[in-house]
Amino acid sequence: MNYDLPTLTSEAVGLLQSLIAIPSVSREEEKAADCLQQYIELQGMETGRKGNNVWCLSPMFDLQKPTLLLNSHIDTVKPVTGWRKQPYRPTLESNGKLYGLGSNDAGASVVSLLQTFLTLCRTTQKYNLLFLASCEEEVSGKGGIESVLPGLPPITFALVGEPTEMQPAIAEKGLMVLDVMATGRSGHAAREEGDNAIYKVLDDIRWFRDYRFERVSPLLGPVKMSVTMVNAGTQHNVIPDRCTFVVDIRSNECYTNEELFAEIERHISCQAQARSFRLGSSHAPADHPLVRRTVGMGRTPFGSPTLSDQALMPFPSLKMGPGKSSRSHTADEFIFVREIEEAIRLYLELLDGAEIV
Repeated sequence: MNYDLPTLTSEAVGLLQSLIAIPSVSREEEKAADCLQQYIELQGMETGRKGNNVWCLSPMFDLQKPTLLLNSHIDTVKPVTGWRKQPYRPTLESNGKLYGLGSNDAGASVVSLLQTFLTLCRTTQKYNLLFLASCEEEVSGKGGIESVLPGLPPITFALVGEPTEMQPAIAEKGLMVLDVMATGRSGHAAREEGDNAIYKVLDDIRWFRDYRFERVSPLLGPVKMSVTMVNAGTQHNVIPDRCTFVVDIRSNECYTNEELFAEIERHISCQAQARSFRLGSSHAPADHPLVRRTVGMGRTPFGSPTLSDQALMPFPSLKMGPGKSSRSHTADEFIFVREIEEAIRLYLELLDGAEIV
């Protein structure tokens, strides 16, 4: 099928400029969701909405067919210091570089996937299409995709838009954050009294630094643990009776977060508590038809160290979108128009006539 790529790209860029101009920090996406919902409905499509999540089903939706989810997120992080441009003023330069907060992460994916959806949803495919623009992704919020999935039709596979230079991430590391605490007994630092809680955490911190989990993923590598925060004491002359530290754990698909936590508890002496087990590692089978199709298009599957809404999807998924991950959360964030055009072209090539089971 021949596609009018210049028109699709122009539509995508115009919508992206509108979204950039609307502040949409996580949990404050209402106006951006309004804008996107109105745009979709102006295309003659019916939408659904829960909170600041907006979705649309293909008009010929058939529950007898498998369903492919096209998903990306409309929320952004807060602007970092160092912006020379205006983060909420879309600036398109003559070289095709479009500046603005959320342009790369993940506005370009949102608009590219939407144009792909609007193009394919009225064609006959062997699957249903479902487009979902979700919120609260940057904070893994419970008002985001997790709140919407139970009310949607059963989903067979998902294509998640995140900046990957249009290479398919078929595995993604999960996240578990631990709060670890040791208790002692306070006393005067000048005398031999008290039980210093700081000393009680030293062996455990060393263990987190040095321990290596046995199972290593061919795509994601080993589980990575980093002690990132330590807090203790009230003043220099008081023996601290409490010391806490935080551990950032990036899991691979060889372990569930629950398995990792059980192993950690067997090795440390301090009290540990996981903030959540819900952000597990995700992966798609290397022999899945869509994965094989990306390889046939000259794409290279890889494992991603960064977290996305894939972690909350109880079905296979791959992550692929325009832009570079290294531009995300940085000052003067940008996307090239040519990257959006390439994304739409590759999405259409990948999905038109595809098998998803």
